[in-house]
Amino acid sequence: MRAIPAPGIRFLRSFPRDSWYRGLILLLTFLCYTSYHLSRKPISIVKSELHYNCSSRGANPHNGSNSTTWCDWKPFDQDNYKELFGALDNAFLVAYAIGMYISGIFGERLPLRYYLSGGMLLSGLFTCLFGLGYYWEIHYLWYFVIIQVCNGLVQTTGWPSVVTCVGNWFGKGKRGFIMGIWNSHTSVGNILGSLIAGVWVSQAWGLSFIVPGIIIAFMGVVCFLFLIEYPEDVECSPPLHHASSEEKGLEAEHSIGDGSLSVSSHSKENIIDAVESTKDSTEEREAISFLDALKIPGVVEFSFCLLFAKLVSYTFLYWLPLYIVNVAHFSAKKAGDMSTLFDAGGIVGGILAGLISDYTGGRATTCCVMLILAAPMLFLYNYIGQNGFATSVVMLIICGGLVNGPYALITTAVSADLGTHECLQGNAKALSTVTAIIDGTGSVGAALGPLLAGLISHSGWDNVFYMLITADILACLLLSRVVYKEIRGWCGCYTRKRGSLNITF
Repeated sequence: MRAIPAPGIRFLRSFPRDSWYRGLILLLTFLCYTSYHLSRKPISIVKSELHYNCSSRGANPHNGSNSTTWCDWKPFDQDNYKELFGALDNAFLVAYAIGMYISGIFGERLPLRYYLSGGMLLSGLFTCLFGLGYYWEIHYLWYFVIIQVCNGLVQTTGWPSVVTCVGNWFGKGKRGFIMGIWNSHTSVGNILGSLIAGVWVSQAWGLSFIVPGIIIAFMGVVCFLFLIEYPEDVECSPPLHHASSEEKGLEAEHSIGDGSLSVSSHSKENIIDAVESTKDSTEEREAISFLDALKIPGVVEFSFCLLFAKLVSYTFLYWLPLYIVNVAHFSAKKAGDMSTLFDAGGIVGGILAGLISDYTGGRATTCCVMLILAAPMLFLYNYIGQNGFATSVVMLIICGGLVNGPYALITTAVSADLGTHECLQGNAKALSTVTAIIDGTGSVGAALGPLLAGLISHSGWDNVFYMLITADILACLLLSRVVYKEIRGWCGCYTRKRGSLNITF
């Protein structure tokens, strides 16, 4: 008599084979992009150590002088250190924005596994080179700028690749919720990057870059070993992005629980035939051009909305720890730890945005509501956010959720929706280009935000927050046409439902 399998084994076997592969892809791409953001975060933590108020550390032990800059890292010991920090930020972000438009084109034409893993290895190299400047005692601005430019270019391999891979595996059914959870990699990476950099920032800030560089390089090797680009490559059922009229009439035979076709009513031979035909048709499709991608309805509006939304988010990413040091007078490590609360709020905001937009069907409306609420919260955080520890914690979490929620929704579910739009007639090779256009345009805002913050902060942090509030309102206004279209669609559905009820009675 055969023994009954253990409960744990029965539980594992209850999940279909496709679900295991989808889970693997979600986890792997999550960890990959977590490492990308983990390697970007150290610069914001180290800034306060590169230029420090040395009077708090006593006299210079070498010559006994009371200079306030004796412990600073040259060339950041000058009065224009904020502009130099802004130059470092923009060297990375401008290169990232320019490279993103090109990256999507390459991403459609190269194997994602090679493209993504190669980019991660190079990102690890350049991140380590920045940290090695500490041990090599390099004090030339041009060295750090060149490293930032190179790192910005190779980091563009990440986002189009992971979104395209997830989009290849998941249909539209619960995309907002799934990608809302999955997109927490951005905030998780920022949190881990802050904590890891904070460990060494006061002792040997070079390790604040070298350790994250090693982590992303290691994940690049893992990606090369395990990433699967298409479900068809391992004979899994492809996702259902849009239901055709014929499929809608066969709802009794098909299930769309997780966005993939149910296979319960099909024989194994039919499934394999369907997979092969889908794979053949995918290979026959040509990659979409840049101009054709711009013609997809909604791409332009969401791209420019993301420009201003990302401006706000990246200003917090690069300047929040320094703001906390200057206003709350915390140490560099404590300010870095406090800044992680903004990212923690971003995790909650991204999940809520995806869940709400799935339920309502209104991606643009969800973004607009959160952006409207974010504006007064930013104002309040600047004026009362430092009145007490508890107040600061609550305000940072709320601001993080409202600022990063729309940003997360646009860069994930919205990008995947537009990259698999009905007008593309099933062309799966548009996803990377559309994602690159949206995130590339957003990265222009990511470059402008820290630059403007560095220039405006001389006149006071109040003006920096006024700039952020203005950008937040502009992001909302740019979606007004899409919001109007969504509201009209809801009204039309409500009218049709009332009409059907009147006919029935």
